[in-house]
Amino acid sequence: MRHDFPLMLFAAGFGTRMGALTADRPKPLIEVAGKPLIDHALAQAEGVGRIVANVHYRPEALARHLEARGVAVSREDPILETGGGLRTALPLLGEGPVMTLNTDAVWTGENPLSQLQEAWDPARMDGLLLLLPDHAVGKGAGDFVMDAEGRLNRAKGARGAVYLGAQILRPEGLLAITETVFSVNLLWDRMIAKGRLFGVRHRGQWCDVGHPAGIADAEKMLGYT
Repeated sequence: MRHDFPLMLFAAGFGTRMGALTADRPKPLIEVAGKPLIDHALAQAEGVGRIVANVHYRPEALARHLEARGVAVSREDPILETGGGLRTALPLLGEGPVMTLNTDAVWTGENPLSQLQEAWDPARMDGLLLLLPDHAVGKGAGDFVMDAEGRLNRAKGARGAVYLGAQILRPEGLLAITETVFSVNLLWDRMIAKGRLFGVRHRGQWCDVGHPAGIADAEKMLGYT
């Protein structure tokens, strides 16, 4: 499927939960099912015309890997978190809504970016997040609760839905944030206050690979032996 929006890959983190596995490499280059995590993300991005990735921790090998695949690199020093990193990369991404994808997870089922584009309604939405019910991913509580129209509010400890690290955002709101280093959560809260943050359920499975145990879980989900 052709993807009309540019894509930001979040790849700058330290990977501290991975322990010794990230002592000599950034987390996106850790292998799962025979290929680096970053390549699992890039597989979801087939058809995207413009892809940008931010890098910070042990950036050189990752930057070479990305640039060899036609991905533009936004280097961060210091690290800027998701909101600051996305805002810094906007000149590379261009104007209009952008998709973002975390690089420490794997997916099965329908393409996550395709699902977001199909559900995107610019008349109602400033943001659209890909979600699964908390019980579907083994979480005790969700990140968000969703009403019948798909509009999101914070779960605040209630059962709800878990954010899977894939979204479409209008990035203009980033320009009004005065902090330099900040999470995209700050932008979400402003969208929630306006009733313009929505969610869509992923038609497939998802596995977080932010910690060592997630590697085996992901490979099992993928049927990798």
